[in-house]
Amino acid sequence: MDGVTLLSDYKPYPYEIEKISLVFQLAPEATKVRATLAMTPRDGVADLHLDGEDLKLLGVALNGAPLAAEAYTLTTTGLTIAASALPEGAFELQTEVEIAPAKNTALEGLYMSNGMYCTQCEAEGFRKITFYPDRPDVMTRFHVRIESDLPVLLSNGNPVGQGAGFAEWDDPWPKPAYLFALVAGDLRATSGSFTTASGRKVDLNIWVRPGDEDRCDFALASLQRSMKWDEEAYGREYDLDLFNIVAVDDFNMGAMENKGLNIFNSKLVLASPETATDTDYERIEAVIAHEYFHNWTGNRITCRDWFQLCLKEGLTVYRDQSFTRDVRLGALKRIDDVAMLRARQFREDAGPLAHPPRPSSYREINNFYTATVYEKGAEVVGMLATLLGAEGYRKALDLYFERHDGQACTIEDWIKVFEDASGRDLGQFKLWYTQAGTPHLSVSEQFENGTYTLTFEQVTAPTPGEPEKPPRHIPTAVGLLGQNGDEVVPTQVLEMTKGRQSFTFTGLAAKPVPSILRGFSAPVVLERDTTPAEQAFLLAHDTDPFNRWEAGRNLARDTLMAMAQGATPAPDYLEAVGQMLADDAATPGFRAACLRLPGEDEIAAALAKKDVVPDPDAIRAARRGLMATLAQRHEAALVGAYEGSAVPGPYSPDAAPAGKRALRLAALALLSTLDQGRRASALYAEATNMTESIGALGLLVAQGAGQAELTAFAARWGADPLVMDKWRSVQAMLSPPETAVEVVTAIAESGAFEWKNPNRFRSLLGGFAANHAGFHRADGAGYALFADWLIKLDPLNPQTAARMSTAFETWRRYDATRQTHAKAALERIAGTQGLSRDLSEMVGRLLG
Repeated sequence: MDGVTLLSDYKPYPYEIEKISLVFQLAPEATKVRATLAMTPRDGVADLHLDGEDLKLLGVALNGAPLAAEAYTLTTTGLTIAASALPEGAFELQTEVEIAPAKNTALEGLYMSNGMYCTQCEAEGFRKITFYPDRPDVMTRFHVRIESDLPVLLSNGNPVGQGAGFAEWDDPWPKPAYLFALVAGDLRATSGSFTTASGRKVDLNIWVRPGDEDRCDFALASLQRSMKWDEEAYGREYDLDLFNIVAVDDFNMGAMENKGLNIFNSKLVLASPETATDTDYERIEAVIAHEYFHNWTGNRITCRDWFQLCLKEGLTVYRDQSFTRDVRLGALKRIDDVAMLRARQFREDAGPLAHPPRPSSYREINNFYTATVYEKGAEVVGMLATLLGAEGYRKALDLYFERHDGQACTIEDWIKVFEDASGRDLGQFKLWYTQAGTPHLSVSEQFENGTYTLTFEQVTAPTPGEPEKPPRHIPTAVGLLGQNGDEVVPTQVLEMTKGRQSFTFTGLAAKPVPSILRGFSAPVVLERDTTPAEQAFLLAHDTDPFNRWEAGRNLARDTLMAMAQGATPAPDYLEAVGQMLADDAATPGFRAACLRLPGEDEIAAALAKKDVVPDPDAIRAARRGLMATLAQRHEAALVGAYEGSAVPGPYSPDAAPAGKRALRLAALALLSTLDQGRRASALYAEATNMTESIGALGLLVAQGAGQAELTAFAARWGADPLVMDKWRSVQAMLSPPETAVEVVTAIAESGAFEWKNPNRFRSLLGGFAANHAGFHRADGAGYALFADWLIKLDPLNPQTAARMSTAFETWRRYDATRQTHAKAALERIAGTQGLSRDLSEMVGRLLG
C-alpha cells in the first residue's frame, strides 16, 4: 500500500552504530550540525540509508575522506550510500548539515521557543536534525558538543566539559534517536537532590525562564516523590548523576522523557496557588512521574518499532496511575481514570478511528499517539496485574527488567515474560493488544436453593478492517452483597475466556446483590438489567468504591437519557443523591465525584448505543434541568456542603483540602441554578486560589453571566499566558451554545490570541470542541469554525492540527442535518491544497 508502513515488513537495520558524536553550532537561521557515526555492517555490506528531512547537506565523508557525489543519493526523505562505496568492516561516516530552527513551526526536531533552542524527536523528529537511522531499534551512545554564547547548554547524560561558548555532554547508556534532547537558552534552575537506595546522590534541576523560579517547588518535590516510589514499588534506581527538567512554552505534547533531560510543556511544571488549580497540581505530579518512570520503561527498555508504542506508553501510564493512587488520590484515582477512558478511548473504539493498542499498519505514526495506545494500553497492563496478583506481577516485572535491559522489545517479549514468570498460557490474552474495539459484557443471573449463578456473554462489534472478533480473556472482579448491605462473598476474579460462560456461588441464605466489575477490572461495557432501586442500594452500600460511584453514575445517566426524551427525573436517583450527601463517612472528594453529572457527550453516546439519535440541545436542557431539580430537592444539604467545605488558612494542593474544594464547587454548580450565580460571584470575589477563582468564573459563564468577572480576570492575568489559557477555555467550553461560536470567534480575532502556540490553540479550540451543544450546533456554524482553524493551523503545525481533528469523530451519530454540515466541513478540509500527511490521513479516516 502506498505510503503505508506495515508491521509485517519489519527488518533489523543492517548496520550497528557503536557511537554517534554530534557538534551543534547554534544559529537561529543557520544551525550547523556535524555528525560522526561509528558503524559496522551486521551481516555483510548493504546499501546504507539514513533518514533526513528538511536538511541542507553541506558535506559527507567516509573515514575522513569526502565521499564522491556519485556514491550517494540525496532525496527529500534521506541519504542513501551505495554498498559499493562502503568498506566491509567498521568505518566512520561524517555528515554536516544546516537547519533553520527559527523557521521550524512544526515543533519537531530542533526549533526555537521565544529565543530558546529545544528539541522534540519522538517519534521521527531526529531526522530533521541530521541524517541518521531514525528508528527506535537503533540504539547507541551519544556524545554531544553544543557551541553557543547562550548561558545554559544542556543535553542528555552527564556533563563532561564546559567553557566559554561551549558545553559537552556524554550519555553512557545506549538510546534510540527519539530520546535525544538539546536545550539552550537563558534559563534559571530550581535545584535539589535525591539520595538513591544505594546511597548515591543525584542532582536535580528544574530549568525555567527568568521570573518563573517561584513556581517550581512543587515540580521538584514531585520528582523526588517519583524517584522514591519507583524504588519502593518496582525496585528501580535512577542511573545517572544528574536529572534535568526544562519548561518550554511551545510544545506539541505534554512532556518528553529524553534520557536525563526531560522537556516539559511549561503548563506541566509551573504552579502556584494563585495561578494553578488543584487539577493542575495533580496533573503536574502525574506527568513528572510518568516521564521519570520512562527512564526504565521506555529508555532502558524501549520499543523495537513504533507498532510497539503501547509497550512503553501503556506500561508507563499504568505506573503513573498507580503512583497517583498511592501518594495522592487512593480509590478516587480509579474513578478519574475510568471516566477519562470512557470519554476518550471508548469513543475512539466506537468510531472510524478505532485501532488496536498495537496496530498492524500506519501512514503517519504521529496519529497513533492515542487514547487506545496510552489509556487502553494501561488497562491491559492492569488486567495482567489482576490475573497474576501483586506478587506475581512484581515477579514478572523483575524478570522483564533482568531479561530485556538495554533492548528494544516487542509485545511478544512482554507477554513471554508474564508467561515465564507465572507458568500461564497468555496466548488468548494477547488479543487485547491486537484487536480493536470495546467488548460488551452482558450478564444474567439465577438463584435457586442457595446457589447463585452469573452468566456472562461477551460480544465485540466490528471495527474498521476487523469484522470478526473472537472471545477475549476478561478478568471480572465480582463481590456479592446481602440484603442488609453486608458483603457475603468478598471480591473474586472470574476469568472469562469463552463467548458465554457461567460462574456459581453456593451456600447463600438469600439472593444476593451482585457487585460486578469491581475496580473496573477490565475495559468493557457492562450490560445488565437492573432497577433504579438496586443501583441506589449499591450507591449506599457497596464496599467497592469504584462500583459505589458507578451505581450513582448509572442512575444519573439513565435519568438524563430519559429526560432527554421527555421524561421527568427518577425519584430513586433524587433520593440516592440526598443519602450520599448525608454520608459523612464518605470523603469530600468521593461525594464530589458522585455529585458531578455525566457530561453531554457521554449521554449522547449512551443514547446512540440504544439506537436513539441524540439531540445535543435536548441533552443540554435535560442536564441543566436535572441540576436545577437536584438543587431544589436538596438545597439545604447543598448549602451545608458548600459552606462546610470551605478550607481556611494557606492553600495546600494535598488531597484532603483539594477534596473539600471539589465538593464545594460541585455543590455550588447545583446551587447556581437557583441563585443565578449569586454565590459564585461572591466566591470569585473572595477566592484566594485559582481552583476556586476559575471554578466560580466557569459557573458564571455557564449561567450566561460573569462579564464583569471575565474583564477583571483578564485585567489581572493578561500577562500570564498559562492563566489566560484557562480564561479562554472556560468561555469556549461553558458559554451557552447559541453564543459559543461568536464568543470563540471574538477571542480568536483579538490580537492577544497567539494561535501558533499549541497551548493557546488547544485552550480555545479544544475548549470549544468540549462544548457539546455549541460544537454540534444545528446550523453547522461550530463545524465550520473548527474546520477554518484546522485549515489555518495545518501548514504550520500539522501534528497539532491532526490531533485536534478528532473533535469530528462522532459526527455520524447525529441527525441528518448535522451530518450534512459536518461532512461538508470535513470535505472542505480534505480538499484543501497542500494538506499535510498528518491531517489528510485523519480526515480520510473520519470520512470513511
